[in-house]
Amino acid sequence: MNNINTNDQHAAPEQKDNRKVIYGILIVALLATWAYIFYDKSRTTETIGQLETRITNVDSARNAIQQEFLEVSAKADSLTQSNIQLQGALADRGSEIQKLKGSIGNILKRKNASDAELAQAKQMISELNGKIDGLFAEIEKLQGENKQLTAANEQLNTEKTQLTSEKENLQQNLSATKKELDEKVDVASTLHASNIGITAIDIRNSGNEKMTSTAKRADLMRISFVLDPNRIAPSGVKDIYVCVTGPDGKVISEGTKFITREEG
Repeated sequence: MNNINTNDQHAAPEQKDNRKVIYGILIVALLATWAYIFYDKSRTTETIGQLETRITNVDSARNAIQQEFLEVSAKADSLTQSNIQLQGALADRGSEIQKLKGSIGNILKRKNASDAELAQAKQMISELNGKIDGLFAEIEKLQGENKQLTAANEQLNTEKTQLTSEKENLQQNLSATKKELDEKVDVASTLHASNIGITAIDIRNSGNEKMTSTAKRADLMRISFVLDPNRIAPSGVKDIYVCVTGPDGKVISEGTKFITREEG
């Protein structure tokens, strides 16, 4: 009987403990999960870092473009602040500058502007800067020409004033010379008498005239003379006036007055 029990005990199968295997599998799975999480987190961190770097670079590029745009805009605004009145072709160029400035401003106002749009804005800023420099150069050229014209105009005004003064002096001199010449011509045109003869006439009761040398018998005085040739005096009938002075030196006159010339 004892032998039979012993054999039965040895024949029964032994039960295996699977918990260790399960624990091992769980541990491996957990480690793999942690490894994946760590790897994914690392990749996420790297991606975030790259995005942050890209955003920083984009912001830096945007800020640089914005600063450049502000500087160029200040140059454009100085055209207005200087109260420069643009006309004609210059006015058209000024309008182009303002239009281009507005287009750049619209791009930079977009928060989500792409790299291509920012590159376009940068290119447009360079174009704007060139247009502004060209317009300023043209304005400075015109201002220089205007200064030259102003200086030339002032010189002309000075010369005009000088010529006017010289003209007035010349007119005064000509007037004085003409007056002097007129006076000389007037004097030269004075008729000169020569061979002057004075005869006392005694009128008799019969009406006959007889020369006399006695003053109390003289009824009239006959004066004779010859006018010398004078080519300056105008031709024509002349009025001859005779001035007689008495022994006292006073002019014998009936009240008629006329102007005599001392010379001639």
